[in-house]
Amino acid sequence: MSENIKTVKFRVPGISGKSIRIDSYIADELRLFSRSQVKKRVHRLRVNGKEVKMSRRLMPGDLFEVQYTDPPKSKLIPQAIDLDILFEDSNVLVINKPQGMVVHPGSGNPEGTLVNAVLYYCRQIGEEFSGEMIRPGIVHRLDKDTSGIIIIAKNPESLEFLADQFRKGSVRKQYLAIVKGRPLAARKGRIETLISRDPHNRKRFAVPASSGSSGCSGKRAVTYYHVLKEFDGFSLISLRPKTGRTHQLRVHMAYKGCPILGDPIYSRKSDHPFMLHAYKLSILLPGEKDLRLFRAPVPMRFRTFIRLIKAHL
Repeated sequence: MSENIKTVKFRVPGISGKSIRIDSYIADELRLFSRSQVKKRVHRLRVNGKEVKMSRRLMPGDLFEVQYTDPPKSKLIPQAIDLDILFEDSNVLVINKPQGMVVHPGSGNPEGTLVNAVLYYCRQIGEEFSGEMIRPGIVHRLDKDTSGIIIIAKNPESLEFLADQFRKGSVRKQYLAIVKGRPLAARKGRIETLISRDPHNRKRFAVPASSGSSGCSGKRAVTYYHVLKEFDGFSLISLRPKTGRTHQLRVHMAYKGCPILGDPIYSRKSDHPFMLHAYKLSILLPGEKDLRLFRAPVPMRFRTFIRLIKAHL
């Protein structure tokens, strides 16, 4: 067998809804590669020991095996880029990611990413994840224009320990956002919808028109919000995602008629920077018994915008 064929085999954990198609699971849950690459790269599929087709639906508890082509990738280049390190021990790095930095290399972003910077700062990560050429140590991701807390594992054992908490939803994340207008009438609330890929634009996600009905497709998404301050046509909001869907906070705010300021996808074109910041992260670190709470300082772009708004009130 060719050296670039890899196999992943494991027991399927609980997933949203009763079942999920294999192609959706590979792209959206495992994130092995994008949905457009699934047919090109999947070599063989087995469920509970039997070979199956891509259209097969997975159930919690299924023994799932996927054999796929892993094309040769260019070697990552460690780069001397300044990092704002909030915490570090022998197992993890907790970093305050700046706005505009891509987390890992991809199409159009081969260098200048957080991964390039981390590999230069901590050579151990490159050695521990020598077989991972794109996302070494990456536990979770933030969008390019979202700033704030991101945690990096220094070894495979720590990566699995931390990733398991994200899969189970036991990690508590809190974001700060400045939005246009104000969501709903209450200062505190819960937003629960389904979220699916926008059929008219593959770069976007959306709340299906009949979200909540039994026949509507999508993934369940839950966000808690708290309006902290109101200004002239804007609000400073705390957002806590209970689930971790792609673009969840951005979609939920746009759905409620108060898109995040500066959002290039879910709002009208604006000269403002994107106002979303991963402010707090509560997680259990490897080898510890109590949860750790990390905070990333409120970024200057938030402070500057608020001062400008107050000056005009």
